Amino acid sequence: MAPYPADLDRWRRAGRIAGEARELGLRLARPGMARRELADRVEGFIRDQGAEPAFPANLSRNWEAAHYTPSETDTELLAAGDLLKVDVGAHLDGAIADTAATIEVGETHRHDRLVRAARDAVDAGIRAIRPGGPIDAVSRAIERAIHAQGYKPVVDLTGHTIQPYLLHAGKSVPNAGGYSTASLDEGEVVAIEPFVTNGEGHIEDGPFGNIVRFRADPGNEDPALAQAFARFRTLPFTARWVAAPDEKTALRRARRLLQTYPVFVETGRGWVAQAEHTVLVGPAGAEVLTAV
Repeated sequence: MAPYPADLDRWRRAGRIAGEARELGLRLARPGMARRELADRVEGFIRDQGAEPAFPANLSRNWEAAHYTPSETDTELLAAGDLLKVDVGAHLDGAIADTAATIEVGETHRHDRLVRAARDAVDAGIRAIRPGGPIDAVSRAIERAIHAQGYKPVVDLTGHTIQPYLLHAGKSVPNAGGYSTASLDEGEVVAIEPFVTNGEGHIEDGPFGNIVRFRADPGNEDPALAQAFARFRTLPFTARWVAAPDEKTALRRARRLLQTYPVFVETGRGWVAQAEHTVLVGPAGAEVLTAV
């Protein structure tokens, strides 16, 4: 059995805040909404609740599967028919919650089944969680739910365990069977994260998604860089969050210390839907931390 998080109430509060931020993003995602404003408002809500974003709000559209956040100069507006993934995270002193849902902007109803398949898949995966149980059982439940709607899982993208200040903590939860021999332990915090597509079921790297993270502590030699690391540690962040000119300059100088995130694009340009909850593996199954 893995140790339970030291302050479980803090993880539950982070989950509630992340879940409410997700729902806010879904409500705001209407035709004519600026992507930049949507990201700012969702992230601002998280901060207003006393938490910090665990990563920039991911607002990937259509065949973009993940890892797009608006830049400082983004002026694009959401359009009717966009299939928008609202993927958000909140943390309270490193207690992280990660959650996502998909909305078809403007309720054009062209991809209702695709969105439903993602919701069905995350629910099926959560129901399959047992302490000490195989991850592959969770993966196969996710895959069955996706196939039942006539779609494919994006097999290159996975769920993941979470630890303090560490969004991807080592164990992966594939969205198809046959890829994992590991088990989930009681006390672990896990993001269950199916991606569903009408395309080929794989992703490739697209353009830079305006997200970076520190690979390691840069030390104290550069005070501005040290200040930036104190804010973000090794969690993902974006230039939109850096206002101080000395920090911006320091980050440009330190590009070799930063991991950059490309947008993940479906290889066949199939449309992609995503659903995600963070759960705690309890004695009888999963406790969903990001439900609202």
